[in-house]
Amino acid sequence: MSLLKKLAGLTAITASVLTLSGAATFAADYNWTFQTSETAGEPGFINKQKWATNVGVLSGGRIEIEILPIGSVVPHTDTLDAVGSGILQGHLTDPSYFAGKDPAFAMMGNLVGAWSDPFELLGFMQSGGGQELYAELVEPYGVHFIGAAATEPEAFVAAVPIRTVEDLKGVKLRAPEGMVFEIFSKAGASPVALPGSEIFSALDKGVVDAADNTVFATNQALGMNDVAPYPLYPGFHSLPLIDISMNKEIWDGLPEDLQAILVASVDKFIFDHVYSVRMLDAKAVAEARANPEIEIINWSGDERAKFRRIAQEEWKNWATRSDMTQRYYDTVTAYLEGRNLL
Repeated sequence: MSLLKKLAGLTAITASVLTLSGAATFAADYNWTFQTSETAGEPGFINKQKWATNVGVLSGGRIEIEILPIGSVVPHTDTLDAVGSGILQGHLTDPSYFAGKDPAFAMMGNLVGAWSDPFELLGFMQSGGGQELYAELVEPYGVHFIGAAATEPEAFVAAVPIRTVEDLKGVKLRAPEGMVFEIFSKAGASPVALPGSEIFSALDKGVVDAADNTVFATNQALGMNDVAPYPLYPGFHSLPLIDISMNKEIWDGLPEDLQAILVASVDKFIFDHVYSVRMLDAKAVAEARANPEIEIINWSGDERAKFRRIAQEEWKNWATRSDMTQRYYDTVTAYLEGRNLL
């Protein structure tokens, strides 16, 4: 079933539940805490709070979910174990943070250079075998995978103009450790691992020349484009998956109607999140273009293809690291080739 058909069905369910909830007030049967990978106030965090509210409405008040920002209960790298053990009941996060447990998390969380649009990734997850592979990956940790979402391609902030792959050579850039780090290194850059909280200061002081850091709207709001006035947009490299999962024992004990509501809520979250960020990006881009001190650089198709070829070689290297990375590599490349996306 297409996402649009699912969303139409979910709208009808929402209307019915709102009618019921107007007639009576229900005490929550389930009270859960989900941790996210964003700080409070970021667009992604706000949208995840809205998702939790929607789950409450759809369930007629039977489920109540508290959404917490990154690091509130455990470090962002530990939420998988925390969900499996019941310290948290669920998370909405980037699977790349768990690459230390299995390299497949890095590939599934952010296959650098693969996707130009979030619906390409979501199409693979829902109809290309991605959902089944990821569910199999997390199940041994006591975690049930409800569904995947995604955001817009991440922008790239730069204090120096980077118009081509060649221009990356020697550039000191912040990149998260793992596949992203290694691909930029292969492209000739000099990656530096820094936490997100230190990016602005590092750019401002010249510690780094550029940074891989979230979507354009957030970068603009944080003033990144003021200290690094050559942003690259639309993004060419990073489009992370959002993993929406919960404790498997709790999931298995839920009535079927609540399981169905949770799955349906993810489909609505997909559209709400993607299009809200898309609108914020458009507004932020207009604001940046009105500033003569900022030059937005859009890579040509040829340069994007050059970067993708470098990334594909690193995909092959990662594919050999485990049985699951090889299975994922084979599945995703077959999907991309079959749709002329490779």
